[in-house]
Amino acid sequence: MVRFRGEFSGSDVSRSAVSRRQEVQRPKRLIRPGRTVDQVVRSLSDRILTGQLRPGEKLDEYALADLYDVSRTPVREALGRLSAMGLVERRPNRGATVAVVSPEYLQSMFESMAELESICARLAAERMTVAERRTLEHGHRDAARLVHLGAEDDYEEFNTEFHTQLYLGAHSPHITELAMQTRDRLAPFRRAQFRLTGRLAKSWQEHDAIVTAVLQADGAAAASSAKAHVSVVGEASAVFAEEPHTPVRRIAARSRLPITGSAT
Repeated sequence: MVRFRGEFSGSDVSRSAVSRRQEVQRPKRLIRPGRTVDQVVRSLSDRILTGQLRPGEKLDEYALADLYDVSRTPVREALGRLSAMGLVERRPNRGATVAVVSPEYLQSMFESMAELESICARLAAERMTVAERRTLEHGHRDAARLVHLGAEDDYEEFNTEFHTQLYLGAHSPHITELAMQTRDRLAPFRRAQFRLTGRLAKSWQEHDAIVTAVLQADGAAAASSAKAHVSVVGEASAVFAEEPHTPVRRIAARSRLPITGSAT
């Protein structure tokens, strides 16, 4: 993850603001070669969802390149990917701005994701090899330790791998491709769910129902469990789209879900 000293507010993204704050040190680059774009995408999407960057705010390529201590090329590519996710709006001769993500649009995306996950889980239950089922089960069991430790970042990485195994286990290249593309567009919102306390444990429990069905080769149960799981993820994530500038504590209170200490 790109980490930097000194927190910038949303207004600091403008070139003029950055030039006025010469005393702020450049961020240390803690990213591996070839991962620059991914890290910038992750950082910007997180800042958008937490309200540090507000809807309509201009995203200047020069300022962002300076902020992350990278060239404009990865910044431009990152903005393109964020545009595909619906988090950034790009207009000719007007540059990029933070987009307004409507709850209706997000709901539509999660509905699509739920259907695709359901299909993948059903096919995985029917088609996964013995070795693939064993890998899925072992990874799921190991993840219980991450839940116990409250290791959000590590669990998020596991969560991505878990769903990837289901997509690949479907042994249907086109459906796998569609699922991964949709998952990528929803990645920032799916990641946001883990800011809510208790979500790690609930996610693991939902995964457990899917894994049990896959191990029993019960396609119908796997499909039902996967669809229910993504529906819950959508509900947990949607609160961040309703009012992205609202502090996490107030969002959690309104959604009747507590928050983690790290999210305060």
